[in-house]
Amino acid sequence: MTSKTLFEPYALGDLTLANRIVMAPLTRNRAGAGLVPNELTATYYAQRAAAGLIITEATQISAQAQGYQDTPGLYTAEQIEGWRKVTEAVHAQGGRIFVQLWHVGRVSHVDLQPGGAAPVAPSAVRAQTKTFVNNGFVDVSEPRALDLSELPGIVNDFRQAAANAVLAGFDGVEIHGANGYLLDQFIKDSANQRTDAYGGTVENRARLLIEVVTAVADEIGAGRTGVRVSPVSPANDVASSDPQAQYDYIADQLSALGIAYLHVVEGATGGPRDIAPFDYASLRRRFKQTYLANNGYDLEFASATLNEAKADLFAFGRPFISNPDLVERLKTGAPLAPLNPATLYGGGAQGYTDYPTFAG
Repeated sequence: MTSKTLFEPYALGDLTLANRIVMAPLTRNRAGAGLVPNELTATYYAQRAAAGLIITEATQISAQAQGYQDTPGLYTAEQIEGWRKVTEAVHAQGGRIFVQLWHVGRVSHVDLQPGGAAPVAPSAVRAQTKTFVNNGFVDVSEPRALDLSELPGIVNDFRQAAANAVLAGFDGVEIHGANGYLLDQFIKDSANQRTDAYGGTVENRARLLIEVVTAVADEIGAGRTGVRVSPVSPANDVASSDPQAQYDYIADQLSALGIAYLHVVEGATGGPRDIAPFDYASLRRRFKQTYLANNGYDLEFASATLNEAKADLFAFGRPFISNPDLVERLKTGAPLAPLNPATLYGGGAQGYTDYPTFAG
């Protein structure tokens, strides 16, 4: 096997991907009025349609689920129609696209919440992190603990958003269970101090994630459903006292549901891979479907990992921002264009749709 194997088709559920290179979800804070994706969004994703699979920026399942300024939703008719323009543009270029669905939980601010309410969380524990609101980074607000009676509604919001995704033309959805957002807050015991059926044991802390995934898979099909997890990432101030046992259990449960893929952030999100000891090979063994590896991969590392059969697909994040033709650049050995960090969050076309393709 050679690095060219990365550029060969791959069967993901009922889909055939053009290659094994995945565009990772990347928050860009450019949704329009009503948190609706616009024509610029469609252009941005269509430019990157050569990826084997695009996973969109994280997208709210409800108004309560929002944690950052100008991030898109998928719970109104206008949002569905906006996303339909995106999926049509990507499909016209031969691409495949999943939407990442999230609820941010406690990583939010009262200025973003309906009626100025407190953000919700498994427990009333404030995260030591910031969010982007009112065109700046500020401390997140104090959350309130979700009542047991509210959890079925959140499960249903994920289910309905998945149904909306199909209406919008997406090929599938990725459930965001990583990086310290709501589902991850339930999983990690630094944020989850509950004493009911959703707290305490490994099984209880995974319960909400499994209920959400089950509901989504029942709604749109397991073959259209993926899940992202981050076993040891400290993103947004979460930590687990027993990550190996916790995620071995989650991998077993998700494998039994037959979902399309498990997307694993290996190490700290966007940071060191060796931040904490963890046996990712155990997840690979336990999860019988597609393993999507994320964090710190380049062509050489991804090719070596594929040769060793340690993963099936490989997520590339920020390189896709400044290199809309990343797949071709990797395939031909062309140099990668640098990223302009000043244009990552918010704004318009600059640093979004104006990165050039390689001229050769």
